[in-house]
Amino acid sequence: MSDILSRIPLDALRVFEAAARLLSFTRAAETLGMTQAAVSWRIRDLEERLGCALFVRGARQVALTPEGERLSSAATEAISLLRRAVTEVTDADQGVLAITTLQTMATQWLATRLGAFQLANPDLAVRVGTSSTLSTLNEDRLDLAIRFGSGRWPGLESRFMMPGVFTPLCTPAMRDRLKLGRPEDLKHAQLIGDPSEWTAWFAAAGVTPADAAAPPRLTADNQAMEVAAAMGDQGVSLGSPILYTREIELGLLVRPFTETVALAEGYWVCYPPGRRLQSKIARFRDWILATARADPDIVEGARLAGREIGEIGS
Repeated sequence: MSDILSRIPLDALRVFEAAARLLSFTRAAETLGMTQAAVSWRIRDLEERLGCALFVRGARQVALTPEGERLSSAATEAISLLRRAVTEVTDADQGVLAITTLQTMATQWLATRLGAFQLANPDLAVRVGTSSTLSTLNEDRLDLAIRFGSGRWPGLESRFMMPGVFTPLCTPAMRDRLKLGRPEDLKHAQLIGDPSEWTAWFAAAGVTPADAAAPPRLTADNQAMEVAAAMGDQGVSLGSPILYTREIELGLLVRPFTETVALAEGYWVCYPPGRRLQSKIARFRDWILATARADPDIVEGARLAGREIGEIGS
């Protein structure tokens, strides 16, 4: 039986099911968008493969043979199950937008803006997950990723969204306690963050190695934890003023200095290139890039980084 099924094209069964259900080759052809001759040929080919007649052909109508009756019942049930399954899968896929990103991006920027996207797209439910590992998206049943890096990842199309920028951040109390007025005043501060990034910032601020602070004694695997330590008055952290705009506006954090370093790397929105036109992906991509373009801090950071919002990674 399995050998017989392997020799029967699924399309032939689809044509047979329509003709058997409608008891008309002409109506089946109209339903399937085929010619009557093509329907007749497909059914004749199916009968030859099965070795039995499925229809009794009259001058103006057709009728099912006993063998055709048995096959018609099974074919109709199978086609209905397939249609239902495809509809369920398609509806579920189109109704949920699954995004993966980094924790700091998710909590400090994306989460506070997603409500606007959902109001504009009430037919989509958004699911956001955070991970520091790179996902292939397709294997993990994800639609989009917001990644930090160069914009070049095999198998993905990426669009530049936001620059990677950093500057010292601390509480107002820490600023006053350390009397931070010049970058050199950080010499007696407890620094938090990546030592290489602090070295880059001191160089950009014109501070010589002799006048720079001691290397940081506290680092974490994400910016959110480092800035949280600074908010707990544990020291001065490097952080993105773009991601911490709200905390700065509320006075929970301050920027003691204007010097800001823009990295060559940045945040990119990524998706499989073959799905770039899929409605939910296109809608989110267009929305997030428009949101970025409307943020003056992001625009200025992109200028410092020599990037253009929306540019394609290459």
